[in-house]
Amino acid sequence: MNTKLTKPVYKEVDSKSALHKLKRKIPYGWDLNIYRGCAHNCVYCYAIYTHQYLDFSDFSGEILVKTNIAEVLDRELQAPGWQGEVINIGGVTDSYQPAEENYCLMPQILKVLIKHRNPAIISTKSNLILRDYDLIDQLSRLTYINIAQTITTCDEEVREKIEPGAVSSIKRFEVLKEFRKTNASLGLHVMPIIPYLTDHEENLEELCRRAKECEIDYLLPGTLYLRGHTRTRFFDFIQKEYLSLSDQLNKLYKTGSAGKAYKTSLYQVLNRYRDKYNLPSSYMKPMREKLKGK
Repeated sequence: MNTKLTKPVYKEVDSKSALHKLKRKIPYGWDLNIYRGCAHNCVYCYAIYTHQYLDFSDFSGEILVKTNIAEVLDRELQAPGWQGEVINIGGVTDSYQPAEENYCLMPQILKVLIKHRNPAIISTKSNLILRDYDLIDQLSRLTYINIAQTITTCDEEVREKIEPGAVSSIKRFEVLKEFRKTNASLGLHVMPIIPYLTDHEENLEELCRRAKECEIDYLLPGTLYLRGHTRTRFFDFIQKEYLSLSDQLNKLYKTGSAGKAYKTSLYQVLNRYRDKYNLPSSYMKPMREKLKGK
């Protein structure tokens, strides 16, 4: 497969609704995505299939921009039935992907959240979020806001292959260090852990060690899951870049999941290092504590 970056095509659209209600409220019940498609071009992206419903074929090359989304969100948050629930920003696509540098939609979103004192979660693989430091700092002093960086490897050579459009892992850790100065809850999302590529002990310990330096509030891991177009895309990548792993991965991924035995062994190792560096595992605790005192 081709992970070489090309300049995306952007299409500006009007959004009829900003919030998407999720089927399961764990730990939040609402998603907000300001973009459809993502230029980070991650080879394991689980959201590729969402473009099929829009008659788009290139998740990283054809990106929809919801230019009116802040205005729509403002209306929805002041509706009589809105209960001030936690909103997950960027559950499908990264809100701080390269397009955001030009469109600047997140500052508008944050100002709406500040206006309504509404709690939120933001997960990203970008350091562009530092641009909005002051707004996030302000929101963190009003309500619960969680800032999470998704980091799966400290090996930059591997990182550049699996996430060619994202910033380096070092820069993502630097983001967490900066936001430690705010009242925001901080999380490290170690996901997806890719068998035989990012699951070795040296990498897992290094991730935990750096997380400790950032004084994160929790570490949340997740193994690679493959289905549909994501599976095809991922194995095309493995055939090209890591052919020696192809047979092992095919045997492990007879279904979409790596299987119970592999996960049990992996999490035993990871939990050992999580305990060594005293890293909390509950992402719910900071949320409950903040919202209880709201």
